[in-house]
Amino acid sequence: MAPGSAPAGRPENRSAPQLQLIPAPAGGALDAAEEAVDLLLDSGRAPGDILVLTTGEQHPWATHELSFGEAAYWAQQDAGDDVFFADASAVDRAKPRPVVVVAVNGDADETVARALPVARDRAAALLIVCGDPQTINSALGAGV
Repeated sequence: MAPGSAPAGRPENRSAPQLQLIPAPAGGALDAAEEAVDLLLDSGRAPGDILVLTTGEQHPWATHELSFGEAAYWAQQDAGDDVFFADASAVDRAKPRPVVVVAVNGDADETVARALPVARDRAAALLIVCGDPQTINSALGAGV
């Protein structure tokens, strides 16, 4: 990389996104994430500004959309017209959006520890993490 150039996808002078933690048990993290999305939409945030990642079971929307095939599913992300839901294991394929919401709804700490730093990089303005505070804090200590 040339001196003075920024890593791809992250402007050199870009500040870190605001971080908001929403405590919830793993079984309630997806519900908490959905509530956060509803509040964002109610406050005027455009649906295409929001990416939701899950560390455990897929969001029902993602499961449904994937039933039509990977190409159609990822084309919806590219269109950027609506909230996009993805599994945290696919975070590297997720495009940056102003807001990223992470539902820590699985108990694989290594998945959370890997996903949160990338989710932070994908969030231009706000990163919301919903889940067990102990799991999140452990992952935060791992690089977020």
